[in-house]
Amino acid sequence: MESISVIVLAGGASQRMGANKALLPLGDNETLIGRVVANLRVLSDDIVLVSNTPELYADLPVRHCIDRFKGAGPLAGLHAGLLTAQHRWAFVAACDMPLVDHRLVRYMMLHTEGYDAVTPRIDQAVEPLHALYSQACLPAIEGSLQAGQRRMISFYPAVRVRYIEGREIAIFDREGRTFANANTPEDWERLRALIASKP
Repeated sequence: MESISVIVLAGGASQRMGANKALLPLGDNETLIGRVVANLRVLSDDIVLVSNTPELYADLPVRHCIDRFKGAGPLAGLHAGLLTAQHRWAFVAACDMPLVDHRLVRYMMLHTEGYDAVTPRIDQAVEPLHALYSQACLPAIEGSLQAGQRRMISFYPAVRVRYIEGREIAIFDREGRTFANANTPEDWERLRALIASKP
């Protein structure tokens, strides 16, 4: 199994949360994004943090990069991360996903042959911020960004995508903990309860 990079996207405005969700406290001087980075460390020797305010995360053991396409959302973050990644493939996660299941990611890594992206899909709902992307996606991503398209999946029709379906995901994570995130204060309370609960 080839080595991969990990890209953590921390560029969101966190408008629904009302605060920078990446820096939400988890106790013992730990932040949410700190937990995310620590959890993903076992997957890669190359973790890239994409943020336009890297000074906020100077204490994290990561490499930093900023968007080339300003104000274009997570798709621009994926673009910047893939340009910076040391490995051909990268696993992309949002800064508020601390429960990513390593077993599922490694299973996804087994299905890269012949594809440019490997993405979970549950009942037709795609999880593009918990996905593997090859640097071969870069031309299609740039094309979307240059056309003013900001949706994470806007470039999917131009690349080869292997979807990991719900029945496959359930082998590792029947409850969907790996996709749990925090967009609102209510989400944050649920996520904290999940973190505190037994896996």
